[in-house]
Formats: sequence, C-alpha cells, structure tokens
Amino acid sequence: MAKINKQDFNFEKALENLDQLVSSMENGELSLEDSLKAFETGIKLTRECQTALKEAEQKIQLLINEKGDTEEIKPKDEI
Repeated sequence: MAKINKQDFNFEKALENLDQLVSSMENGELSLEDSLKAFETGIKLTRECQTALKEAEQKIQLLINEKGDTEEIKPKDEI
C-alpha cells in the first residue's frame, strides 16, 4: 500500500469528511451522480485512513519491541 504524505494528511479530518459523506448519502441529499462521486471520495479516504493506521501500528510495534531492537515487521495480512 502506498505511503501517504503525512504533512498533507490529517487522520481526524479525513474521518470527519468521511462521516459527512456517509450522512449525506444516507439522508438522500445527493443525486445519483453526486452519490457516486461521494462514494469514490469515501473509498479514497478509507484507504488513506487504513494506511495511516497500519503505519501507526507498525511504529508502535517497533517502539515496544521487547529487546529494544528495531526489526522489520511484516503487516499481518502478509504473515
């Protein structure tokens, strides 16, 4: 999965935007075309958030390594 630009990405803001998109779609406020655009944006935001969470998990695993050594950690889906 591609790394996200950490300087431009704000996890909390992405979740807020995703929540707003979902609410708009659930309330039927959007046309079909706008719903498709919102869905596409939502998928992008979801992927970015998942990437940020995986990177945070990997960093935490490195920080709490019992031996104090740093080692490459494979994502759970590759094990």
